[in-house]
Amino acid sequence: MSNALTTRIAAEIDPVGYLGSTVKTASKLAANPRGIAHATTRFTNRMATIPVDSTRVAFGLGDVEIDPEHAKDRRFSDSAWRENPGYFAIWQTYCAARSFALDLVNASEAEPLDLVKARTFVELCADVLSPSNSALTNPTVLAKAISTGGKSLARGARYALSDAIHRKGRPLRVDTDAFTLGKNMAATEGQVVYRNDLIELIQYAPQTDEVHATPLLASPPWINKFYIMDLAPDRSLIEWAVQHGRTVFAISYRNPDSTMRSLAFDDYLELGIRSAIDVIQEITDAPKVDVVAVCLGGAMTAIAAGTGDDRIGDLTLINTILDYSETGDLGGLTDDATLRRLESLMAKKGYLDGEDMAMTFDSLRANDLIFSYWISRWMLGEAPPAFDLLVWNEDATRMPAAMHSQYLRKLYNENQLAKGELEMCGVAVDLKNFQGDVYIVGAERDHIVPWTTSYAGARMFGKSARYVLSNGGHIAGIVSPPSKKTWTEAIGAPDAPAPDLPADATTWRKSATVTATSWWDDWVLWFGARSGEMQAPPAMGSDTHAPITPAPGTYVGS
Repeated sequence: MSNALTTRIAAEIDPVGYLGSTVKTASKLAANPRGIAHATTRFTNRMATIPVDSTRVAFGLGDVEIDPEHAKDRRFSDSAWRENPGYFAIWQTYCAARSFALDLVNASEAEPLDLVKARTFVELCADVLSPSNSALTNPTVLAKAISTGGKSLARGARYALSDAIHRKGRPLRVDTDAFTLGKNMAATEGQVVYRNDLIELIQYAPQTDEVHATPLLASPPWINKFYIMDLAPDRSLIEWAVQHGRTVFAISYRNPDSTMRSLAFDDYLELGIRSAIDVIQEITDAPKVDVVAVCLGGAMTAIAAGTGDDRIGDLTLINTILDYSETGDLGGLTDDATLRRLESLMAKKGYLDGEDMAMTFDSLRANDLIFSYWISRWMLGEAPPAFDLLVWNEDATRMPAAMHSQYLRKLYNENQLAKGELEMCGVAVDLKNFQGDVYIVGAERDHIVPWTTSYAGARMFGKSARYVLSNGGHIAGIVSPPSKKTWTEAIGAPDAPAPDLPADATTWRKSATVTATSWWDDWVLWFGARSGEMQAPPAMGSDTHAPITPAPGTYVGS
């Protein structure tokens, strides 16, 4: 069998290489009998306490000691898991077995990458086997089945059959019929004023009598639809900026198909942000364009600034990786062997299918993004909620083969940007050459861009950046309108020059001040001091770039 065919088969069966790494880890474990013995002893001791603790639960003899990590697991929040001795014993046996499997992985002394993948695979298997995923051993499911006379289980079975037929076995997570693009999602008023083979550029209508002189470009990730930045009325970062006196433009990327297989990373710079700035300057006659960017859009924006493009004014980068030496959960998905399998998979169609990518990301948080919906939809028979973030998350996009491969290799795999080795369009990229002000946002619970990683990127520029830590995760950290739940951590006032950043994130946090407000409020004060005098809003479009169609345009639906 040829190497190419072997790689293709492996890519389709196990694109990340979980099984191979688990086998390697098991072989390393076999050479460490002391580690096996230690893990087995811990497991035996845990199992020995379960009958005693279950008896105490049965007779109400007081609280038993529960591992804090297990106690906060939302899958076992039903009081029956703690108050019913049978359920308690099932729960604690599962926890002991899961811990035993992970202890064995950790005792293997395998290579770090194999350890990461084996641990992820074992955790995924443990999640699949959780007693909460079975109608027979989930007290919440049984209680509802009894109270509804079995109707909840019947509804769940119908939902499961429908999902098997129409969604390849993936449970429907959200009521997509509750939202319509242009009405209650991506609804901020505007016009598409430019279109090329890769992007549409949207100009948003002013909502204030005067605006800051410097226009603002919203640069979204091409891995998702742009409207994460214009999610819904009162939950739109773009709307927020418009309401606070900015002339806002936004890039909306086309969803690639097989005809775009050769589109390269350089093309995304030229046809994307550079073309957008050309049009914005023609319409507004502004010498500088500020940019607010999210995730991969932030990486591309920083790269554009690092090529010496002096048209870029100030930067705002949200949940963005610039130094790829510590990439959290994604580190195990971008090693050389995995990239070869991915490239083989993309070669077949010319792109990476959005559903394949979504499933990979979902597996990193399987309990929240997969199995919780097994329970709510297939066993409790609950209709999916109407939730804008989930609707956006379901709107998957494709990645052209050439661009995606180059991006992953140059940045994730080789970390060329942080090492000063990256070239784009024949120009060396050096972030220290950028002299505009920089505002960087991290999210405390971000598993895609760990906040400590985004902090490392803040120190790569030529002058000190303002770093702000927010509540929420990778997505909720972006959609963060002011509320009672929002908070920020930062050093110094937003309308003052940014102080020098400490060398590491832990030191920075010890000096940061917590404020009970959203980073959106902090950002308004920051850009308000930097975005130029107030003036009359520019016209919508120009003779050269007349409005084409109302926002959110046509590419968003592709």
